[in-house]
Amino acid sequence: MLRLLLARHAKSSWHEADLPDHDRPLSKRGLRAAPLVARALAEGGHAPELVYCSTARRTRSTWELMSPYIGARAEVRYLPELYLAPAERVLEVISGAPASVGTLMVMGHNPATHAVAVHFGELPTPPLRVFPTGAVAVVELASESWRNAVSRGRIVDFVAPKAVGRVRPDRAPG
Repeated sequence: MLRLLLARHAKSSWHEADLPDHDRPLSKRGLRAAPLVARALAEGGHAPELVYCSTARRTRSTWELMSPYIGARAEVRYLPELYLAPAERVLEVISGAPASVGTLMVMGHNPATHAVAVHFGELPTPPLRVFPTGAVAVVELASESWRNAVSRGRIVDFVAPKAVGRVRPDRAPG
């Protein structure tokens, strides 16, 4: 069984209004949240073997903060095509992952991250309208091949910074 860690970058800063969007850094909140989410993923046994990361500064920084907890052995590929990519393109990238990889993380942006997540099922109860910054959906894929993996899967875990821990999709927070 294949596992996909679908991640949205941590909260970014808008303090430098003249910076291009691609170059926006993380906010203080984002800098604190990324390691917390990574620790919760580690506690759940969720560590990627391969990471596809957007080239935006905020996605690269999020991964760098998470990697000491879950990425010690992960190979990282920074893919320009993930920057503000539509959901269809993200699914294409996922379907091209190497057969030798069992757990893949895709670190990207909304609205594509949200759209890809709901492609695999409903986000936590109560349903989220937007995939939160810094959150990670863990998807089990009903396939042995990445090429076919994007057709069926289910969200089995969801880690969000506000919860500072895991929220199971089939249970209400509380």
